[in-house]
Amino acid sequence: MMIISSGCYENKLSCTYFVLTLMPVCKCRHFVPNLTIGAPVIQSLRKHTKAYLDCHLMVTNPSDYVEPFGKAGASGFTFHIEVARDNWQELIQSIKSKGMRPGVSLRPGTPVEEVFPLVEAENPVELVLVMTVEPGFGGQKFMPEMMDKVRTLRNKYPSLDIEVDGGLGPSTIDVAASAGANCIVAGSSIFGAADPGEVISVLRKSVEGSQNFSAVN
Repeated sequence: MMIISSGCYENKLSCTYFVLTLMPVCKCRHFVPNLTIGAPVIQSLRKHTKAYLDCHLMVTNPSDYVEPFGKAGASGFTFHIEVARDNWQELIQSIKSKGMRPGVSLRPGTPVEEVFPLVEAENPVELVLVMTVEPGFGGQKFMPEMMDKVRTLRNKYPSLDIEVDGGLGPSTIDVAASAGANCIVAGSSIFGAADPGEVISVLRKSVEGSQNFSAVN
C-alpha cells in the first residue's frame, strides 16, 4: 500500500490514497501551531475523487471532529494516542460508526507499547502511524531511530497497516520499507521534486519490493 500526501493530482501522478493532516492554529489548545485543512476541504475533494482520504488529526480533541469528517466523506480517521489515553475505546467506536477506518498515531517520544492495547482490543484500530519527525512542520529530517518502533510493530502484528510520516523520500524509503512500513506519507520530497511522478514511482517500488521479499521469506 502506498500513501501520498494531499496535493497530488490523481490522474497525473497515479495517487489513489491521500493523507490530509489537520493542524489547528491555536497553539494553546493543540499540540502543533500550524493551520492547515479541515472538513470543508475533505468535502470539496470528495466531490472530485473516489480516492481514499485518510485524515490525520493533530488535535487535542479528536472526538469533536469525528462527525464532521465522517459527513464530509473522509475514509480514514487517525488520532494521536497522546490525547486519547483515557477515551480511545469510545473514540474508535465513534469513528467506525461514521463509516471511517480508525488509526492511531504516536509521536517520536511516545513508547510504541502504548498502542499495543489499541491494536489488540476487541474493537481495534486498523492502522498505526509512526511519526518519523516531530509533528507540525514539513521538510524535517527523517529520524531513523523510529524504525525500531516499526520493526516491533511488524514483528508483533504481521498483517497490521503501519504508516510512517516525516522526512520520507528516495534516500530514506528503503530503510522504512525494510523495517516493515507498508504505508508511506511523503510531502516535501514529492512536491519539491523536478519530477514528482518519478519520486512516487521510487517510493512505491521500494515498498512493494520489501513486501514481496517478506512474503517469500
